[in-house]
This record gives sequence, C-alpha cells and structure tokens, in this order.
Amino acid sequence: ERHNKSTDASMEFLLLGFSELLCLRVLLFLIFLIVHLVTLAGNVMIFMAVIMEPSRPPMLFFLCQLSVIELCYTLVIVPKALLSLIMADGSTISFLGCAAQMHFFVALGGAECFLLVAMSYDRYVAICQPLHYVAVMSEGLCLRLAVACCLGGFAVGLWLTVAVFRLPFCQSRHINHFFCDVPAVLHLACTQTYSPELPLLIACVLLLLLPFFLILTSYVCIATALLHVTSSRGRGKALSTCISHLAITLLHYGCATFMYIRPKSSYSPARDKMVSLVYTNITPLLYPLIYSLRNTEIRGALRKMLRRK
Repeated sequence: ERHNKSTDASMEFLLLGFSELLCLRVLLFLIFLIVHLVTLAGNVMIFMAVIMEPSRPPMLFFLCQLSVIELCYTLVIVPKALLSLIMADGSTISFLGCAAQMHFFVALGGAECFLLVAMSYDRYVAICQPLHYVAVMSEGLCLRLAVACCLGGFAVGLWLTVAVFRLPFCQSRHINHFFCDVPAVLHLACTQTYSPELPLLIACVLLLLLPFFLILTSYVCIATALLHVTSSRGRGKALSTCISHLAITLLHYGCATFMYIRPKSSYSPARDKMVSLVYTNITPLLYPLIYSLRNTEIRGALRKMLRRK
C-alpha cells in the first residue's frame, strides 16, 4: 500500500479522531463543547476588557493579542474535532482544507511563540530599565512587535505547510488524529529523497528553540537585576509581575516540545492525541484564568468592564 504514492489537490483525507473510543463519543463531545465555549467566553472577556480600557499598558496590549490568537486557534481546531466525534468513522477533510488547517495552526502557534518573546522583553525593560520603560515600550513599538509576531508565524506556517504538502502521500489517507497536525500528516508521507521530518525540525528551531532561548536570556537578565535589589518587598513585587508569563511560557513550550521535538521512533498516535487535546483545548482555557488571577492590570480592566455592564 505504501508503494502507491500521490499528491493531488482533489484528494481527501479521513480524520479518524477518537474512533477507537466509540463508547465515549457522547461524553467526549460534551466535554469538548463545554471547554470550547468556556475558552471562547474567557478570551472574549479579556479582549473586551482591554479594548474598553482607555489607557492600555504594553502588557495589556499583548494580552489582548494573545486572547485574539487563542480565539482563532481554538476556532481552527475544535469545530472539526467536534465533527469527528459526531461521525462514527471519522470526518473527511479535503487536501486544501487540511493544508489550510495546518497552516493556520502553525501560524497562530508561531505567532504565540513570538508574542511570548515580546512579553518577556516587556518584563525585561520594566524591571531592568524602569526609568526608560515608558519611552522604550511606546505604543508604536508594541504595534510593530505585534505585527512582526503575526508575520513571523504566518511566514513559517506557510513555508512548513508547503514543504509538507509537496511530499508524495501513500495510498492510505487515514490521519490518526482529530486535526491535521504536522507529525500525523508526515506519517503518511512516502519519500526516500530526504527525511520528511526535516521541515518540522527547522520549524521547531525557528518557533520553539530560538524564542525559548530569547525568553531565557530575558529572565537571566531579570534575575541578575533582582539580585541587586536590596528590598525583599521590591524583589517580590517585581517577581509577581513575571509569574503569569512564566506559567504560560512553561505550559506552552512544555507541551509543544513534548509534541514536536523528539525522534520519529517515539511517535504514538494515541498518546499524541491526548497531549494535543491538552495543547489545543486546555491551555487556551487556562490562559485567561492564569492572567485574570495573577495580573492586577487585567483584574482591574475586568472589574471596570463588569461595572459598566
């Protein structure tokens, strides 16, 4: 079967989803749907609270962009996942539809990786150069950083999607996943010219390793600066502004690293689907909770919005 190769824009893939868990279909559908609706509500609330705030500090501006990314992220993945749960034998997706879903998934995930770098730079300037914070983190710079994050994610996502879908696919077009994730689609590729995982490896360096190194560098500088702060109260206050960002960074990069930076021999469809379930459904749900609980600025913006209502 693997000797029959094709790459045709008219071909279709079958997303198997959780077809091996037929007895739990209804329960999974309800859980997916509830988590999806709560995620949408949480991110919309943060977005609306920031938009209604007349003066938006840089961190609120970046949080607003993060909420938009998470909204789009879940809308790209979850509806098709819900459909795959309704269909007993999985749901079909066209060649172009699968490519589009992969592109938006990688582009939005990449934009989030770059945005986390911008947020770490904001914390670095706030703690290491507090007197120059307002001048450095101007509205113009924040806007340029936001656009650069989106363009960077879009560019890498487009390149990776083109690289993956130019590969010849075997006759078996059953994707053992609930969306067109890169490793699941690469598993169907038939090529002996070069390793089909090479584009994914390059994308991981650009979207995961390089941003994580920049974030780590920012926090090393922050830690060095805090060592010179004599007041324990001042040190604690500075650290408290970083906790939310650190929690989201570890959650995001932890799941992504486990999913994409590993040898091909460790590929396990069942395990990957469970990790992807957390990565695409639970983390977008947790982000608004983490920031609304830890960030005083977002709590204040939410309170103002609720008072207006």
